Amino acid sequence: MSSITVLSSLATREAYLELVPQFEQSTGNKVTTTWAGTVDINKRMAAGEVFDLVISSNTAISELTNQGKIVAGTATVLARAGIGIGVRKGAPKPDVGTPDAFKRALIAARTVGLSTGPSGVYLEKLFERLGVADAVKAKTRLIPSGGTVSTLLANGEAEIGFQQVSEIAHAEGVDYVGPLPAELQLISVFTAGVHTGAAHPGEAKALVKFLTAPASLAVMKKHGLEAP
Repeated sequence: MSSITVLSSLATREAYLELVPQFEQSTGNKVTTTWAGTVDINKRMAAGEVFDLVISSNTAISELTNQGKIVAGTATVLARAGIGIGVRKGAPKPDVGTPDAFKRALIAARTVGLSTGPSGVYLEKLFERLGVADAVKAKTRLIPSGGTVSTLLANGEAEIGFQQVSEIAHAEGVDYVGPLPAELQLISVFTAGVHTGAAHPGEAKALVKFLTAPASLAVMKKHGLEAP
């Protein structure tokens, strides 16, 4: 029996928390997971922290592989996720079905919640492209790396908020409005890679194999994630 250590971004958390106990029961291995935002994951890797497995954006895992932090050839896509839109539970849901309706919703909102991770970075660039950056900037509320925008929505700090569908669709205190309009959507890819300093690389690979099995992909889908 081994104790596998994992450093993971939050996008796959709900599905992961349902699946890992099944893996532990079937293998006898224990999994200890540290949750962090993409920015913090990169910082922890740069600082020399070692885990058996790292789960982050595909871009981040590729960069870590190039830096010699992730074993080449072990990067495995777990799931994909688009950006979703939420409001506080019980609040009116704005029309966001088209790019024009989306722009109107942004301008009408008193406050806008974003993450400091990939979705937030993308949306700030999208706002510029849509010509609403100036209108949105002063009313933007950012959640620190490792936090979820649903917190801002649930406590009323943000009237409308954006994050990966898997992080916002089933969040407590939040009503899910829907995904970004297809023309504006960004699909993020979440990937696992074995750390070059892993104490249990074989067990880490077994965990990845379990998380990408057909039965596991059905659980991912239930939590707002798309198959690789």
